[in-house]
Amino acid sequence: MTDHDLRDDIVFAAEDIVIAPGRGLTPWKLLIVDDEEDVHSITRMVLDGFEFESGRLEFLSAFSAAEGRKVMAANPDVAVMLLDVVMETPHAGLELARYVREELGNPLVRIILRTGQPGQAPEREVITRYDINDYKSKAELTAQKLFTAVTTGIRSFRDLRAIDRSRQGLEDIIAASADLFQANSLELFARGVLTQMTSLLRLEDSSMYLGAASGFAARDRHDDFVIVAGTGDFARMESRLTSEVLLPRELTLIRRAAHENECFFDESCYAGCFGMESGGRHVLFLRIQRGLSALEQNLVQVFAANVSVAFENLQLNQEIAQTHREVIFTLGEVVENRALVGGMHVHRVAEMAFLLAQKASLPEDDCDLLRLAMPMHDVGKVAIPDSVLLKSGPLDEAERRIMDQHPRLGFDILNRSGNHIMQAAARIALEHQEAWDGSGYPAGLKEEGIHIFSRIARVVDVLDSLLSERVYKKAWSVDDALRHLREQRGRMLDPALVDILLAYQDEFLTLRENIIQQSQDLEKEESEKKP
Repeated sequence: MTDHDLRDDIVFAAEDIVIAPGRGLTPWKLLIVDDEEDVHSITRMVLDGFEFESGRLEFLSAFSAAEGRKVMAANPDVAVMLLDVVMETPHAGLELARYVREELGNPLVRIILRTGQPGQAPEREVITRYDINDYKSKAELTAQKLFTAVTTGIRSFRDLRAIDRSRQGLEDIIAASADLFQANSLELFARGVLTQMTSLLRLEDSSMYLGAASGFAARDRHDDFVIVAGTGDFARMESRLTSEVLLPRELTLIRRAAHENECFFDESCYAGCFGMESGGRHVLFLRIQRGLSALEQNLVQVFAANVSVAFENLQLNQEIAQTHREVIFTLGEVVENRALVGGMHVHRVAEMAFLLAQKASLPEDDCDLLRLAMPMHDVGKVAIPDSVLLKSGPLDEAERRIMDQHPRLGFDILNRSGNHIMQAAARIALEHQEAWDGSGYPAGLKEEGIHIFSRIARVVDVLDSLLSERVYKKAWSVDDALRHLREQRGRMLDPALVDILLAYQDEFLTLRENIIQQSQDLEKEESEKKP
């Protein structure tokens, strides 16, 4: 008997299966893979009206293993696949199962084999080798057994998806805490917390943390709120106002929670406001597609209250990091102004150093650290007398010896701090006048003996200085400046870094011009404000 003769062997007994009315939730996807059209129509008929946790079924069909591949690739969120074994080939179904698990890397979908010839594929071997979740003979698959198999499969899929989402949430939180100096770590941490929350409660993953446009005080002007991070319906909505995305009754609940500094549930959403020791507040909002038990409501409040402590610590760390940045750039600007250097030099070299580090394939953390430390490369010049620092003509030998002390002076100033940014800045200050061929100062270091940060600093500092006007010279043309870099390749400058900069010279020059333009626009704006 072939598989094509089995349509009469699928017996669906007339058991009573109670179906509750759905509430419009995201459906559970059920994929039927079978080369018999009757199998598809009968399965749809028997499972019509099926509901699990208020979610109905969305039926997908494939009439061959090849079609099944396409459907699974396009729908990675299929919950259950009812899979025939014998289709184009005697083992087409098994090959599809292997494809889903190994090539698509989908461990979540529950695969239920339906076969009319179980003897051709030993049950134990199939289940073990192809990660099959259930194995049914078509002859024994009654309506009740099909209902039970699908229900069990969806329940398993739901639990595995919750575990997977919880894992993703933990990864977000770990990534956020790994580097608190990243500009988006607060948002990343918030998104991870939201994922954890919805996973723990097995909720639809529509949730968000709310705050003010400046700081994290929870309330913005006009009693509106800003989305800090969101999941589900609110994913990728950071910085938008809640009034733009929420229903009026949802916004009312949030305002009530913020006004009374309390937590409130209604039949479809939750809003909780949590105060912090710093005086700020944050609001957690969940769009709930099912009613929560008293235990679950308590879990939400305890979880959110405890997370607020970690959230405040993360925010404080970000504020400290921002303060570091401001102090660093202020120090750089002090040197810049005293030396009568054209405005925004420290900003230009910091951004160009960051870009060159990226092009040189340095780790992202190192690129960020270099950008923070770079503005203080010339801080030692604060100790150089004006008669030398501001001299418009060439320096004599004695003046040159004084000027050559600025790398060591800068190192001494910065090296007193144990902060990793200051330590990096100290290294750059000390070595940024060293030369690739060993002819630089103060220590005559050469080649790889000079830290990569210092070598990058020398390249971008030379380029920006040549293109800028100084008390002792006019600005060079772009062609002359680039020609000088080529001439100093392998002499003053790291040849590999020069090659990278020249290969991407348009990007570097555009970046520099954009910063200059921003500075000019800011100066114009400030002058227009003056009476």
